[in-house]
Amino acid sequence: MLVLGIETSCDETGVALFDTERGLIADALYSQVDMHANYGGVVPELASRDHVRKLLPMIAKLLDDSGVKGTDLDGIAYTHGPGLVGALLVGATLAHSLAEVWGIPVVGVHHMEGHLLAPMLEVNAPEPPFVALLVSGGHTQLVAVHGLGEYELLGESLDDAAGEAFDKAAKMMELPYPGGPSISKLAQQGSRTRLKFPRPMTDRPGLDFSFSGLKTFTLNTVASMTGENGLGEQDKADICAAFEEAVAQTLMIKCRRALEQTGMQRLVLAGGVAANSRLRELMAEMVQKKKAELFYPRLQYCTDNGAMIAYVGALRLQAGEWTESIDVQPRMALSDLPKIKAA
Repeated sequence: MLVLGIETSCDETGVALFDTERGLIADALYSQVDMHANYGGVVPELASRDHVRKLLPMIAKLLDDSGVKGTDLDGIAYTHGPGLVGALLVGATLAHSLAEVWGIPVVGVHHMEGHLLAPMLEVNAPEPPFVALLVSGGHTQLVAVHGLGEYELLGESLDDAAGEAFDKAAKMMELPYPGGPSISKLAQQGSRTRLKFPRPMTDRPGLDFSFSGLKTFTLNTVASMTGENGLGEQDKADICAAFEEAVAQTLMIKCRRALEQTGMQRLVLAGGVAANSRLRELMAEMVQKKKAELFYPRLQYCTDNGAMIAYVGALRLQAGEWTESIDVQPRMALSDLPKIKAA
C-alpha cells in the first residue's frame, strides 16, 4: 500500500510517501522557523497561510521526483490533531480534496501517535511493549505502549511542556527562537555544576511533570546575575547549562521511574526535544545501568515531519480505517485511539 502523508499541525509543512512493502520512499520538509523567529514564537495565522502556499507545490514535487502519479496512490494520511486548528484545516482540506479527485481513501492521524511510532521507521525498531517519552514544544507525556494503538497515559505535564519551558527560558536571556537549540548550543560553553537548578516533582511519587517552578527559578537567577551591562556571556552559558541539565535529569528520573513501575525494558524517546544531545546521553546511561534498551528516531524525524504521518496512516488504512469527512481536533487524547488491527 502506497500512502501520501501530510503534516501541517504547527509550523512545519511535511510530506512523504510510504509503502508498506518498500518502506519510506521519499519525504520533504519546509520549516517556518525563520518567519516566526521575528515574533519570538509561532503566529497561528501566519502558519496557516504559509501551509497554504507551500503544501500543494511540495506534494507535486514529491510525486514528480518519485515518479509517482496521484492515481498510483492507495491512500492519503493527514494530521487531524492535536495542533493549531487553522494549520490542521489546511492539510485536512487538501487531503480530502485530492482523495476525492483520485478516488482513494483518506485517514486522519493523531500527531502524537506519529511521533510515538517514528522510531518504527528505523532498521532497529522497538517492539511493544515499551515506555515512550513524548517530549516536544506542546507535549510532555509518558505513555505505556502495550501494542499498536494501545496506549496508556502514565504521566504528563501539569503546565508547560518541556519545549515551551526551553522557549521561555531562552526568551529570558534574549536568545533566538526556538529556545531548545539555542540553549543547547550555548550550554556546551557553560558549566553544569556552577549553578544548581531544581528538578521539579522528582521528590514526590508519580509520573507527572511541572516546569513552571523551574521557569520562575530561571527568571530569578537571570535577574540576580544581570548587572548594569546586562547578563555576561559566561553567566548566560552557565545558566543555559544548568537549565538544560535540570530538564534532562528531570525527564530521565521520571523515565527511570516509569520503567520500574511498568516492568518494561524498552524506552522510546520521541518529539522535538528528543533531539537534545544531553537528554540522549543521560537516558543512555540510565538504560545501560538498568540493562534496558533505548530507541529514538533520526534527528530529522524527531521534529514534525510527513514520514511519521505516512507510516501511521498506512498502518491504519491497511487495517481498514478511513475518515469520511474533514475532521480536525485541536485537542486529542492518545488513549482514545482505536487499536490498530492486523491487516
